[in-house]
Amino acid sequence: MALVPYDGNYLPVLSKLHNSSAEFHFADHNVRLTQDWNKLGVAAVVWDAAVVMCMYLELGKVAIELGAGTGLVGIVAALLGAKKVTITDHEPALGFLAANVKENIPPDQLGAVEVSELTWGQGLERYPTGGFDIVLGADIVYLEDTFPSLLQTMEHLSSESSVVLLACKIRYERDTNFLSMLKQRFTVHEVHYDKERDIHIYKAVKLPARRDL
Repeated sequence: MALVPYDGNYLPVLSKLHNSSAEFHFADHNVRLTQDWNKLGVAAVVWDAAVVMCMYLELGKVAIELGAGTGLVGIVAALLGAKKVTITDHEPALGFLAANVKENIPPDQLGAVEVSELTWGQGLERYPTGGFDIVLGADIVYLEDTFPSLLQTMEHLSSESSVVLLACKIRYERDTNFLSMLKQRFTVHEVHYDKERDIHIYKAVKLPARRDL
């Protein structure tokens, strides 16, 4: 979610992130996304978690993607036939994100896709409480300082019938700490593991509200 630029001294394994574009084939469509590592850092490249999420994707009628970056997951959700998809990130990334949406969504489906600013934990009143069937996040669990606001945002967007799908690598202890925090508010199950990319997909459903007797 954070815009974290990197310097030019990158490892060879990261070379694909420095390509000006990335191409995929999902939902019987070719998807071509512009990338710009130097300008927007991690927000402007396609991470493996987004690719694995698209391979697995379940859809509800109304979807929202958090920390979308290049928008791959939200774009594929729209191509798969979601009734409405809201693709979100910080304001500096929106123009870049909107360009990728316009490039890859057929004109007759553009009305079903909205690119919108969302900083976790802020301005949530602009989004309907429990108003989404599915909440999507690919590789958004990496900055520990954002965990409380991310959880607050997930809770706000979800109802007890919503599904949250998170795709991520488990790199550090803080990542497992986030899952522990998530399990205090959601029922969480690992539903897919991509061994080649070392990506886990977790499905979370909001726990019923506690009713004091």
